[in-house]
Amino acid sequence: QVQLVESGGGLVQAGGSLRLSCAASGLTFSNYAMGWFRQAPGKEREFVTAINWSGTTYYADSVKGRVTISRDNAKNMVYLQMNSLKPEDTAVYYCAADRRLGSNWKRLDRKTLDYWGQGTQVTVSS
Repeated sequence: QVQLVESGGGLVQAGGSLRLSCAASGLTFSNYAMGWFRQAPGKEREFVTAINWSGTTYYADSVKGRVTISRDNAKNMVYLQMNSLKPEDTAVYYCAADRRLGSNWKRLDRKTLDYWGQGTQVTVSS
């Protein structure tokens, strides 16, 4: 059974930082691109970032320069380092895994991604 378990969310002031983690189990990690989406209240789930097995990364324009995705292939872990956080970054952040390359993730139908985590809340106060 595949599980993606996020951790690291919380409340932070604007300008602060958070590091999210995603622990993956039950899948062959090397077969999957990994990434993060987020969903704010009343809005659609949106792409944030993705990383291929090789380490190639992709970012949404809204977060580029402020967040960094990384993966530890030996530990089946994915990380999202978020800096210079803004109130508009407030959302539930979801870890995702999919066999398609991260370059495709911006255009993918969210419903077709292979696996999702349960999400972790990030709240940025002004």
